Amino acid sequence: MSNMKSVYGEPKDNYMFKIRLKSGILFIWFLFLTLICVLPIYILIINATRLDTDIAGGLAIVPDKYLGHNIKSMRDNFGNLFKPLIGYRNSAIITVSATFLTVFFSALTAYGIHVYDFKLKEVSYTVILLIMMVPTQVTATGFLNFMAKIGLTDTYWPLILPAAAAPAIVFFMRSYMKSSFPLDIVEAARIDGSGEFRTFLTIAIPMMKPAIAVQAIFAFVANWNNFYTPSMILLSSKTNQKTLPMMIASIQASDKTSDLGVVYTCIALSIVPIIIAYVLLSRFIIAGVALGGVKE
Repeated sequence: MSNMKSVYGEPKDNYMFKIRLKSGILFIWFLFLTLICVLPIYILIINATRLDTDIAGGLAIVPDKYLGHNIKSMRDNFGNLFKPLIGYRNSAIITVSATFLTVFFSALTAYGIHVYDFKLKEVSYTVILLIMMVPTQVTATGFLNFMAKIGLTDTYWPLILPAAAAPAIVFFMRSYMKSSFPLDIVEAARIDGSGEFRTFLTIAIPMMKPAIAVQAIFAFVANWNNFYTPSMILLSSKTNQKTLPMMIASIQASDKTSDLGVVYTCIALSIVPIIIAYVLLSRFIIAGVALGGVKE
């Protein structure tokens, strides 16, 4: 049996040893990457259960018993700056609305570019990709001035409506459709009498579900954690209007004695919706990323 050869012309035992060695190396490497990703979240949760003096003394790997103390201190000392329920509400309004607009209109744009042939099709797609290269900070001043002129500062509209234009997600969606959305399906739907928009809603959307779920996670996380744009638009900085990242920044900038235990507790509370969204949609990530990365 040891003299049997693999399809590559080498002894089967040597071939299987190389496969196991390669698998072992990859396992160790991916385990290392996983630990790097999980470690900051683990430290965050651990520090949320510790006192400020203990955190200043160094790292710990075992949870402490002061989570309730930190929550009480957060309510008593920073209750006027950090209001979790109001923060959840404000962040949810912005994040859910912006995420819906992002994935829906990005899918619609990618569908239009993929399905229809029209003049300047590739030029329009190239322009979308060029816009993707422009950082938000470059256009921030002009965007703020424009919002001020039309009276939309101190409102959530500038934080929601621009999310409909997401060039990076359009790029991903089109790549996904090129690999997994045959045009014959659209032709068959037209023959059956389905309208164009109905075809998109009833056929394209279900087939794009993995890609939509992946991009929904990314958009949700980006909008939930967004501090730059809300702090620029919500000029009055009213507590009842702030998002969770803005409230956490208010605690960190407070002129009161800094309490790291409270800060870590607030951050831990703020990431709970992100974890929930990830758990609900994570089963689509591998399929969506893999299919989206394959091109014809």
